[in-house]
Amino acid sequence: MSFPIQISDAAIAQVKRIIAKDGRPEVFLRLGVKGGGCSGFEYRMELDTVRRPIDIVLDVDGVSIVCDSKSAKFLEGATFDYTGNLIGGGFKFENPNAARSCGCGTSFTPKSA
Repeated sequence: MSFPIQISDAAIAQVKRIIAKDGRPEVFLRLGVKGGGCSGFEYRMELDTVRRPIDIVLDVDGVSIVCDSKSAKFLEGATFDYTGNLIGGGFKFENPNAARSCGCGTSFTPKSA
């Protein structure tokens, strides 16, 4: 299975800074979804050090990004981006599988639900 999420260059650059600041050599970025939030599913973004058998891995410019195969079906075709804007900045998912999203963009209702 191919990696389901497109990662922007800006997101890669910011993730590299975060990982360098963390300092653990085995750390990687885990992206996914979990049940919850005001719209049904919440986006997950966290540093992790433990890979699982269901993980799909993308290595870009020295950075490992991981998504579990259960989350992949909800994130197929999504884009993960970063902007440093003072208002509305930070990491953001653009997800074509979301029927609707909450106002802050951290949760969504999938089209298939």
